[in-house]
Amino acid sequence: MWTINDFPAYVMLSKWGTKGKLVCPHYMEDTKAFKLRHEAKKFLVWLSLMILSNKSSFRKSPRRFLKNKAELDGPPYSMNGNQLWGFLRDFPKVTNGPFENLPRSRQFHNWTKRSIFWDLPYWKDNLLRHNLDVMHIEKNFFDNVFNTVMDVKSKMKDNQKARMDLTELGIQGDLELVQLQNEKLAKSKANYTFSPKDAKSNYKWISELKMSYGYASNIARHANLDKGSMHGMKSRVSYVFMECLLPIVFQSLPEFVWNALVELCQFFKDLCCNTLRMNYVIIMKENISIILCKLERIFLSTFFDSMEHFVIHLPMKAILGDHIQYWWVYPFERWDHFPINFNVNH
Repeated sequence: MWTINDFPAYVMLSKWGTKGKLVCPHYMEDTKAFKLRHEAKKFLVWLSLMILSNKSSFRKSPRRFLKNKAELDGPPYSMNGNQLWGFLRDFPKVTNGPFENLPRSRQFHNWTKRSIFWDLPYWKDNLLRHNLDVMHIEKNFFDNVFNTVMDVKSKMKDNQKARMDLTELGIQGDLELVQLQNEKLAKSKANYTFSPKDAKSNYKWISELKMSYGYASNIARHANLDKGSMHGMKSRVSYVFMECLLPIVFQSLPEFVWNALVELCQFFKDLCCNTLRMNYVIIMKENISIILCKLERIFLSTFFDSMEHFVIHLPMKAILGDHIQYWWVYPFERWDHFPINFNVNH
């Protein structure tokens, strides 16, 4: 019925490129992705404001968003199956290069070729074709949040180049670089990061943590007090940490930062629960845009990339594909680690 894959594998199955400005396979060329001048390794995707209603207070306070400009555009347009098939039917299934001899240029689409899945007679009528795995999205989001808040130097995205871009964007003036007396530039401490002393206290708490047998692996062994980091955390550990432990570890943060992170944790917890009600999933779809807008007012621009954006699409996929347990890769990873030996005589 559908494929289940992480984002790097998406290009192999759908033939939609996963790099460049048009990184979102749902909104395609109707995206607002852009590059920063100094930290220009990737495109940043800011679409949370567009999905909000016109009466939302976030649209009326552009000081923290989109180069100090108000967002007046409505929600992005998403093609249905018949429109996609009409667009892709002339695409070749085999090409010499990723964008060679395609009907339109890379400025308007990110297709590399036509996937063989379109040969299936029901594929254009299938409302849910390629599922981005929730497990990988949640883990990437957790790693980004944890490393940023705990101020892990080698993994966080708050660097000098990211601070230099704030001046050009005209946002978050309190986080701009400060010039010292020796004419060097220094970063001011962000309100969303812990001091080294508080971070060490959190790592100590994690190193002494004990969980029930079978609920999660030994999370305490992943804390490194000497280096001040977490190592070897698998997806299951990140899943438990994101939905249960993160509000406890980060409770000493400023209230507006902690509230936004708790709402994010609650979103993933509700999304992955065993019971999903249609009316509540629709509310979750509206709330996640507000949560991301709150995070955009807290963290730097470099915090947001494609993984943070794809969370917006998860509630709609839950409406179409039912419970998350039916379209994530935990069962397949468990099969790889603990295969069942069937007796062929039976």
